[in-house]
Amino acid sequence: MDKIFTIIIVFSAVFFIYNKIKTWRTPPSLLNRLYQTKATLSLGFFLTAFGGNLLFMPRGTIDIVVGAVFTLLGIANIVFGYRAYRHYIPQLDD
Repeated sequence: MDKIFTIIIVFSAVFFIYNKIKTWRTPPSLLNRLYQTKATLSLGFFLTAFGGNLLFMPRGTIDIVVGAVFTLLGIANIVFGYRAYRHYIPQLDD
């Protein structure tokens, strides 16, 4: 189980960096907002996996508290990022 979280953490961090760089290099437009939304989703997956890793392999009370906070923040990023993604995708086709 620990390896799955590690793989998700690494891939989501790479996708976050990729989309953040694409955001910086793209002029302000709808495509820029789409890259920012993908970066938000990647950050959400990163935080959720990191928090889940702390919750499944706790070393103490602090790990449980920090894991719960990271998991909740990650889930919030995923939910709001997905809503924004669904909002921008239909506009991209026009």
